[in-house]
Amino acid sequence: MRKFLFVFIVFSYCVSVHAAPMASLDDTLRATYMACFGIDEELKPLKVKAGINTAVTAVGTATGAGALATGLVKKKTDKEIEELEKKLEEILNREDRGEFPDPTLEEIDGFVNSGDEKDAEVNTVSAGPSEADQIQAEIDEKTKKSIKLGNWRTGLLAGNTATNIAGAVIAGTNKVKGDLEAQIKDCIAAVGELRRAVGRAEIEQEGDISEAKGILNACAKYETIDIGKINNRATGAMVSSSVGAATGVAGTISSIFANSKKVRNDNSDAGKKKEKGLNTAANVLAGASTLASGTATVFNATQIKAIKDVSAVAAECTGALQ
Repeated sequence: MRKFLFVFIVFSYCVSVHAAPMASLDDTLRATYMACFGIDEELKPLKVKAGINTAVTAVGTATGAGALATGLVKKKTDKEIEELEKKLEEILNREDRGEFPDPTLEEIDGFVNSGDEKDAEVNTVSAGPSEADQIQAEIDEKTKKSIKLGNWRTGLLAGNTATNIAGAVIAGTNKVKGDLEAQIKDCIAAVGELRRAVGRAEIEQEGDISEAKGILNACAKYETIDIGKINNRATGAMVSSSVGAATGVAGTISSIFANSKKVRNDNSDAGKKKEKGLNTAANVLAGASTLASGTATVFNATQIKAIKDVSAVAAECTGALQ
């Protein structure tokens, strides 16, 4: 009974195999050519875009870092101005109360040796600017420097914002889309059919199938690649650049307001607090934009590698099909 059942199963399998239409090896080779040839050419624009975007976001990282560094120098300069203003205020308050610093030995000697009132006037003039005048001059000089640094920070933040916007746009379009994705899937399906046809040809000893085997070995590597990596890296770069663009815009606006005459000239406690807060916000946002640009650069660089991996398989497969 068992022997009969085994014979029946084998017979049924043979009938079903011969009943099903089988594509010839030549047919499967043609189908593989139609499905797989040219994919490497379709991948080239993706590689170019990824390279461009890596450069763009790298520039964004540099300008963001420059904005942060400039902002920190400005912060230090503003702190120096604040200390000088306190010192000047103390001197002016002493003068208002009629308190003057004790004359130096040089001043006493000059006064004693002046000879007459005219010489005294000459000595008074030659004594040079007062301490208060000297401090005020230093404050004015550092204020000019602070304004210039603020303008530089604003410009660098605007540049960082522009590169992040460009990076987000490029990354959003640099993906394996419908037609190419479908072609790769069709190629993988055709490779599966070719594998079965090569197997049958070996069993039936159809002759020299070395060329078919070479194509199979080359194009079968499509089954091992993950095209999702390309799109995942693109999405990561797009999100990072979008975040960098948002923080860059906010930082640029904060920097503009912090460096405006209206804010700078408000010497009330509330005004000074507002200016310091805006400067701090601009610096923090510059740091955030720099970080986002750097992250986008990493995603773009790794996307290039993912595209190269797929391109290497595509080039090998296309070369075998030629």
